[in-house]
Amino acid sequence: MFEVGFSELLLVGIVALLVLGPERLPVAARTLGRGLGQARRAMHALRTQVEREIELPELDSAPLQRLEHEIRQGISLNTQPAGAVATAAEPKENAS
Repeated sequence: MFEVGFSELLLVGIVALLVLGPERLPVAARTLGRGLGQARRAMHALRTQVEREIELPELDSAPLQRLEHEIRQGISLNTQPAGAVATAAEPKENAS
């Protein structure tokens, strides 16, 4: 990705030494190293998780389809049109 040679690294090191000074340069290098290590571990964990998700077997859709069919049957058996309920109740009231 980035092709950094020895001369570029030497230039970055000299600029960092001038900007940070000899006292803070080791602390900054350690902090940078830890941050890069954490980023590398996070990327590895993310890659592992994605690979694990890809390898999961597909869910069997047959039980879900059966459940959907049973629910639809239950709804259609228990549901009556609103007009049918009203007409069925009227003759009983008139008969009294």
